[in-house]
Amino acid sequence: MKAIVVRQTGAPDVMRLETVPDPQPAAGQVLVRVRAAGVNPVDTYIRSGAYARAAGLPYTPGLDAAGTVEAVGAGVTAFKAGDRVYTAGALTGAYAELALCEAGQVHRLPDACSFGQGAALGVPYATAYRALFHKGRAVAGRTVLVHGASGGVGTAAVQLARAAGLRVFGTAGSEAGRKLVAAQGAHEVLDHRDPEYLKRLMELTGGRGVDLILEMLANVNLAKDLTVLAQFGRVVVIGNRGTIEINPRDTMMRDATILGMTLFNVSPAELASIHEALFAGLENGTLRPVVGKELPLAEAPRAHEDVLKAGALGKIVLVP
Repeated sequence: MKAIVVRQTGAPDVMRLETVPDPQPAAGQVLVRVRAAGVNPVDTYIRSGAYARAAGLPYTPGLDAAGTVEAVGAGVTAFKAGDRVYTAGALTGAYAELALCEAGQVHRLPDACSFGQGAALGVPYATAYRALFHKGRAVAGRTVLVHGASGGVGTAAVQLARAAGLRVFGTAGSEAGRKLVAAQGAHEVLDHRDPEYLKRLMELTGGRGVDLILEMLANVNLAKDLTVLAQFGRVVVIGNRGTIEINPRDTMMRDATILGMTLFNVSPAELASIHEALFAGLENGTLRPVVGKELPLAEAPRAHEDVLKAGALGKIVLVP
C-alpha cells in the first residue's frame, strides 16, 4: 500500500509517500480502507518532535480517517467487511491507503455523511465535546465564546453548543470565516482582528460576560479572556503555541477557573460516550462536519503547513 512515512522528526518535508507492506488485523483489530484522512494540528506537533508524546520512528502520521472495513481480526463482531466507518486513532497511522485499528478506535459512519466528513470527526469533534461538557460543564441557557470558531474544532464546538441550547458567540479573522461560523449556528459572530471585539462581546452580554470560553490560542488570548468571563466562569485551553503573562487577580474577582485539556487524557469510558453522542448528532443532522479542503495524500507536507495558518475554514483532509 501507499503511506506517508516519517523517518526523522522535523519540517513538513520529512513526510514522504512510500510503498509499505499491507497491515493484517490480529485478534480484536480492524483493517480500514482509507477514503479520507483528517489533518490535525497535533499531527504537526508530533511530526516536528515538539509534542510531549513522541512517536516511535519510523511511523505513519494521522489519527482520524474514514472509509470501509477491509477485514476484521478474530473476536471482532461489531464490524464486518464493507461497513462504513470512521476512526478515532489508528495503530498504523491514518495517512495511508489502509489503517490498522483496535476495534474500539472504529465507529459507525452514518450513510448521510461523506468520507471527508467522517475524517473530520475523531479529534475535532471529540475535543470539542470534551471541552464543552466534560471540562466546561456547559448546560442549556449558558453562554459560550468559541475562539477560532471557523476551524475544525471551532465549527464542531459551535454545532455542539447550539444543539445543546447554549447562546453561542464565535470569532473568526476573515469575512469568509465569519460567514461560516454564522452558518454553523452561532448567535453572534465577532472579528477577533478588531481591537474592540471584546468590548462588543461585553455589550452583547449586557456587561455580564460569558460563562465559558473555549480557547484555541491561549498564548495570544488567555489574559484577555479572563477579563470577559462571567462570575464563576471557565476557560478551557484547547490550543497553545507559546507563553503568556496573566493577572491572577482577574481570576480571583470572578472565582474563575482555567482548565487545560488534551484528548489523550480521556478515559475509555468517556471516549465511548463521546462517540455515541456524536453518532446521534450525525444521524439527526445537528452535527454537520465542514470539510474546507481536500488534498491528495502525497501533499501531506502542504496540508501540515496549511493547518497551522490563520483563517482556517473547516477541516483539511487527505485523499489516498
